[in-house]
Amino acid sequence: MTSTSIRRRPFLRMTGLVGLATAAGGIARAEETAPELHIEGYAGLVSYPQGAELTLHVSSSQRRYSVEIARMGAQRTVVWKGTSETGAIQPVPDNASSHGCRWPVGLRVPIAADWKSGYYQVQFRVEDHGGNYVRRTHRVADSSCFFIVRAAQPGRDSKILLQFSTNTYNAYNNWGGFSLYAFNGRGGNQGHRVSFERPPGSQFSSWEQAFVEWAESHGYTFEYAANSDLESHPEILKAYKLVLSVGHDEYWSTPMRDNLEKFIGDGGNVAFFSGNTCCWQVRSEDNGSALTCWKQNVQQDPVFVARGSQATLSSLWGHHLIQRPENQLTGVGFLWGGYHKSHGQLMDASGAFNVHRPTHWVFEGTSLKTGDSFGAKDTIVGYECDGCELEWQEGLPKPTHRDGTPANFEVLASAPAQWHPDDCEWYERWQPGRKGHAVLGTYTRGGTVFTCGSTDWSHGLRGRDPMVERITRNVLDRLGK
Repeated sequence: MTSTSIRRRPFLRMTGLVGLATAAGGIARAEETAPELHIEGYAGLVSYPQGAELTLHVSSSQRRYSVEIARMGAQRTVVWKGTSETGAIQPVPDNASSHGCRWPVGLRVPIAADWKSGYYQVQFRVEDHGGNYVRRTHRVADSSCFFIVRAAQPGRDSKILLQFSTNTYNAYNNWGGFSLYAFNGRGGNQGHRVSFERPPGSQFSSWEQAFVEWAESHGYTFEYAANSDLESHPEILKAYKLVLSVGHDEYWSTPMRDNLEKFIGDGGNVAFFSGNTCCWQVRSEDNGSALTCWKQNVQQDPVFVARGSQATLSSLWGHHLIQRPENQLTGVGFLWGGYHKSHGQLMDASGAFNVHRPTHWVFEGTSLKTGDSFGAKDTIVGYECDGCELEWQEGLPKPTHRDGTPANFEVLASAPAQWHPDDCEWYERWQPGRKGHAVLGTYTRGGTVFTCGSTDWSHGLRGRDPMVERITRNVLDRLGK
């Protein structure tokens, strides 16, 4: 009996402890489980000149975190690596989506004068070994943000400027709960103001990256800027012969547009390898740290309520109250375009352009003929498209010019496109049942403007489509030298 009792006592004590632990919530108490692990951050500005100081604003669950900065060009080139011991979890304000996070600077990095102009990705990383007693494992959390480096001496290395669609990136970013869209907003709600001072979203990999990689790997040198640089630093435009818009360049302010139109009037060239371009007018606020756009809720815009000039109303550039359709800039617009193989519209379409005027210099060296199509393999006509009101004469399309398309705009190729009813029927001057087109063409007003009328042109460069590559070369070589 004595020996048996001695053996049982430790077992009873252990059983009691296990019972206590189980009663407290399972195998381990809450304080013994693995702690939270996360890191997020943003750059203090969207765009910096070479030689400036980058500030990174970081929220981290770990005091120690690492940072890697790389330029995204023909190759991903790492330019800086480092660590910080200043990490801390930062509060998220209720209005972070619209007015920013207001986090302190966590790290300062000098931007060397020899960092090439371009798109830079910042990779944040934290790691630990899990819990003290359970869930002990190597854990990693990472996230990224971006910034643009523009040339300190514009035009020194290239006469071609590519301005990234950073306003559009911000418009779709729902970090903090809201974007300029209802589909990804908290509770299905749409915001009317979005801040740049929060962890960003980016559409670079969807459109511009393929264009940049192709161009730089084929010997082209560009300099780069953000959308907002056309507003805040218009003086840089004087240094360039050609300005590029690539992909999804949807949100433009009045100063951006004014400055680029002056550039064209003074003899500068522009190539819009983009679609849905300059669709919505935005207003910059708080020294460029935020954008406002009321879109279809135009009656709530303070500019509308004031009943004065409607020139800066933050709605469609083609809205009758603004009377400045984007066609006057690009030659085409979204009101006469729409979707192609997206948003449930024309899902059985080819994704190709049909050629109308193959003798134009844009098609030089392609051997394309009237009626030929190109780009279907990579669906270069896709997602969102811009067009103009057309009439057909002797089997060829011509602009009516009633929509603001310039008098000498020439339609070189087209593809069918159309809006989704949910997107257009709020506009009181929409004609139900309207069909549109993606339109590729050119016009001249001082300088020459090329437009492809589709967000997805660069997909043809990614797919090495020989027609897309040759047309792109023709535009860059003719307008950029």
